[in-house]
Amino acid sequence: MKKLRVVKTALVAIARNPTRTFLTTLGIVIGIASVIALMEIGQGASDVLSKNFAAMGANTIRVFPGIAQTSGVSSGAASRANLTMKDLEYILRECPLIKSATPFLSVRGQLVYGGKNWSPYFINGVNEKYFDMAGWKIEEGEPFTAGHVKRGAKVCVIGETIARELYGDESPVGKDIRIQNVVFRIVGVLKAKGANMMGMDQDDCLIAPWTAVKTRLRGAGRTSISAASTTTSAASTTSATDTYVGSVSLYAPALPNMPPVRFSNIDSIMLTAESADVVYDAISQVGLALREAHKLSPELDDDFRIRAMAEFADMLKSQTRTMANLLLCVAFISLIVGGIGIMNIMLVSVTERTREIGLRMAVGARGSDILKQFLIESIVICLFGGVVGIIFGHVLSFALSQFMGWPVSVSYTAILISFGVSAMVGIIFGYYPAWKAARLDPIEALRYE
Repeated sequence: MKKLRVVKTALVAIARNPTRTFLTTLGIVIGIASVIALMEIGQGASDVLSKNFAAMGANTIRVFPGIAQTSGVSSGAASRANLTMKDLEYILRECPLIKSATPFLSVRGQLVYGGKNWSPYFINGVNEKYFDMAGWKIEEGEPFTAGHVKRGAKVCVIGETIARELYGDESPVGKDIRIQNVVFRIVGVLKAKGANMMGMDQDDCLIAPWTAVKTRLRGAGRTSISAASTTTSAASTTSATDTYVGSVSLYAPALPNMPPVRFSNIDSIMLTAESADVVYDAISQVGLALREAHKLSPELDDDFRIRAMAEFADMLKSQTRTMANLLLCVAFISLIVGGIGIMNIMLVSVTERTREIGLRMAVGARGSDILKQFLIESIVICLFGGVVGIIFGHVLSFALSQFMGWPVSVSYTAILISFGVSAMVGIIFGYYPAWKAARLDPIEALRYE
């Protein structure tokens, strides 16, 4: 028998019983559809995570002060005031993998405009590079500049939530806003980002030059309160590059007859690595640089903490991947069940067509021809089920995205895998029935009733 004739004979045999062929492929259809739908949903979730982390800064690194201990008692996180602008400058000079950096100060306070007031989630003091580092875009107006930062200008940029709550339909650009009873001028409004993955409103923020936040606003950040925190001078002009103050605990008692001191420290340092691929190498460089800057001997622990958005991203991606793989295992189980169904039907087909097999062998068909015929039948049935399953899987994932709002992304890898799996199922589960048919004795087959 020629190869094309073997294929034609196999297709005729499949078309002879269309209902049975469809029911045989149903298990494969369900399995392939499950694989396609799950992989597309998983790919969509992965793409959304990647976009979210890109917007939040996947290559962002934060450096926080260390923990102060007195007589073995820890004062808690960020209880040391030991990060300064000199540390930031040293990192930029000694760490080639760091692209940009900004000091970071956070304060709390009430915002007042006219007869309205609002308490935002964030009031942050940064430099002019922060907007690019954090992926912020300006909707209206413009960001503050390096000149504003240098002279500690009382200007700020607000988020869309603050603009809506305090200014309504008015344009806030150019208008004043009171922060802790200090008047700032709004120079720009940020483009809306919406809620982050923790559900916090990213647009409920006010961003100002860190020098203005440091010198103009009460409290001046979590870790910038001096040991004698009774200072009330809002016009302090302490230089950003004053001498490094070392590991000063916020809870150390004030010395008698000593004037209040305003430290040159900052709450934290925000850094951006050259790319997300070198984040962990950049963290190592930053750690070594800060140990040198703080003159820490090898036996001493770090007096700072380094955190990266990549750690959180890797954790979430790992969890998403684990869940997707678990669901794929369930889908592959249905493929195995479908394959067993195909093997069962093919064995029944061999039994039903025993006389036909004997007749073909009697007129010259070899055992290899019979083997190919039944193997082709099995593969064609599985590939047909794979095609129907791919279409059904696409429809299912699209329906889920429309009615349940799940993110979906077309996965061409899933399509290729599905075709490959369909062919493999046909070969693996169709080989035994085909081998059994090829082993039949022609005389005994012709005698079969």
